[in-house]
Amino acid sequence: MKIEFRKVPQSPKNFSAEHNSVKIEGTFCKISPSLVKVDSTISGKTTVQCARCGEDDTVTLEEEFNFLISDGIFKNDSSESEDLVIEVDDNIIDFDEIIQSEISSIYSDYHICNNCTESDLVDKEY
Repeated sequence: MKIEFRKVPQSPKNFSAEHNSVKIEGTFCKISPSLVKVDSTISGKTTVQCARCGEDDTVTLEEEFNFLISDGIFKNDSSESEDLVIEVDDNIIDFDEIIQSEISSIYSDYHICNNCTESDLVDKEY
């Protein structure tokens, strides 16, 4: 789903996007002329590779994913904000691209499968 930044409503609007059986759904609304607040949930299953043995493992996702979308470069006046900010430079919010990016981040995380967790082999660093 794509929407032009200038067409984002002030009141929360529902959205949903799916990629490789992982779904993001929630609401979005404009909170300032250059910021959109997104409250969503990521759910589904995806296959990741174990960092230790290289075998494929299935990860179940069910987590809140709340963030801001900035129209252009985000300028934060206070250093207190801990919100994730996604900057768009073409005035188009693309929720399909956002979920693909989030899935790529999940793939790049360090995953260890159950077989490696339960085995007696332990990596020790001296």
